[in-house]
Amino acid sequence: MRDRNLVVTAPGKLEIVEEEVTPGPFRVRTLYSGISAGTELTYVKGTNPALHASLDPELGLFQDRPAEAWPVTRLGYMEVGQVEETGKVVAMTYGHRTGWTGDPLRDRVVELPADLDPILGIYAAHMGPICANGLLHAAADVHGTSVRGLGDGVAGRRVAVTGAGVVGLLTALFAKVHGAASVVVLDPTPERRAAAEALGLETLDPEAADDPAVVLKTAWRHHAGDRGADVVFQCRGQASALHLALRLLRPQGTVIDLAFYPGGADAVRLGEEFHHNGLGVRCAQIGRVPRGLAPVWDRERLSAETIALLRAYGKEILEHVISAVVPFDEAPELLTDLAERRRQELQAVISF
Repeated sequence: MRDRNLVVTAPGKLEIVEEEVTPGPFRVRTLYSGISAGTELTYVKGTNPALHASLDPELGLFQDRPAEAWPVTRLGYMEVGQVEETGKVVAMTYGHRTGWTGDPLRDRVVELPADLDPILGIYAAHMGPICANGLLHAAADVHGTSVRGLGDGVAGRRVAVTGAGVVGLLTALFAKVHGAASVVVLDPTPERRAAAEALGLETLDPEAADDPAVVLKTAWRHHAGDRGADVVFQCRGQASALHLALRLLRPQGTVIDLAFYPGGADAVRLGEEFHHNGLGVRCAQIGRVPRGLAPVWDRERLSAETIALLRAYGKEILEHVISAVVPFDEAPELLTDLAERRRQELQAVISF
């Protein structure tokens, strides 16, 4: 028996290769696999930092030696499959391939409820928990280790989200569900703002003639000399978006940063609002929850929060976020087109 796997053999070159199936505790047959238009495409473009440097896990420093060598054989982290032995539908993170030999000691397995459309499961194991972890970091910024729920950092507060990609939209929905007083999503792409509005979110164009920071700070007044967002979730991998996020904040506010900057962030002007308004930036990537909140808050709990969100907004996400479903055999062309910007999709999904 063989699996078929989508592999990046060199920058801009993708192939579907056959691989021998290894024996193991259980087998999963893939149903859907979501494409990450951020992290994943950096491997296709050849710009991912891991292709040029490696992270020393003890020192937490990147060293000038590649961690990944071509070919990249594990691409993608939003898989939904059916366990052959039990028939259960599960979310996992094993890459764009027709099947996987699973091991509960190695793999995260998130069982999906029967009332959830399986395609929505692409968000349950990894992408949704990334967004939920952003809210958890916002909660820890306010309450430290006394966090009781995801709403602790957004309930009753004014929230801005920079970037209306999948991460931005799911994060904005999390903030809305958990009681934010206002949620405004900023993105320069009209189609993405339209998707946000279809999900019931307010939007602003950061490239409009009226400075969006002035617009929000005029509307969001706390008291004299204190205007702006209580918290900003930065979800767009552009240095200019991080700079905008800082400009949107009230004094002593915090940017919760969920973005990935493969080319660095040279456009961030730390001598301006960051310095004069006493602002903070907290990275909220899925590799760790805020200090002191583990093990109560772990990846399983973040997945459970994601499934609750998908149940609440599943119909809208299916209609307005998942923009293309493409057969596996067409995946190499799809990812190449996305990387070369010949095609634009909010959320492309590979079907098997």
